[in-house]
Amino acid sequence: MTVFPDTAAPARVLLIDDHALVRDGMRMHLTLQPGLEVVGEADDGEAALAWLARVDEAQRPELVITDIGMRGMGGIALASALHDQYPELAVLIVSMHDNLEYVRQAVRAGARGYVLKDAPADELLAAIHAVLAGRVFYSARIARAMAEQSGSPLDALTPRERDILNGIGRGLANKEIAANLGVSVRTVETHRLNLKRKLGIEGRAGLVKYAVQQLGAERESGQA
Repeated sequence: MTVFPDTAAPARVLLIDDHALVRDGMRMHLTLQPGLEVVGEADDGEAALAWLARVDEAQRPELVITDIGMRGMGGIALASALHDQYPELAVLIVSMHDNLEYVRQAVRAGARGYVLKDAPADELLAAIHAVLAGRVFYSARIARAMAEQSGSPLDALTPRERDILNGIGRGLANKEIAANLGVSVRTVETHRLNLKRKLGIEGRAGLVKYAVQQLGAERESGQA
């Protein structure tokens, strides 16, 4: 059983699902965890973005849990918007769909985890614990299927992360990359952390080496 520490301030969570009963059940379950606090709810992505825009930065959630299929903006589009606007937020998808294409789209959009709605409750808590710690988590069934169809780790990168990886490969500093992309230096730093996490790279030098090698490979193939 995953236990969240109760000595520190609880991690703030935003729940997004277009079924009120699902949100109610998840909120009741998470509220029982001393290390978690549900601070907001929304029934689609647009409502979630509007809520985040109104909330004080100090009260902003650290974790967003969202479904994929909703009547308004879905979870994948929301994950992409959050990744661009609030890259420090961890996004966890909780869905009934075990289609690997959905999983790949979610990861490319910036989600850190993907859990099936029929998974055991402990698996959801383990996923929350993992993504809050900066790791990636998939339901066991999803993880097995992905292992059988493993591809390039670059497939997991969002377009923005690819832009930043390209800038790193060109030898640009964070400030230069930020200016080129029209984002803050802090956003670039957050994306660099996400790149290392997704690519399984330790340290700044390792990321620079990988970026240079990748840029060279793209130039050879005519993609850069």
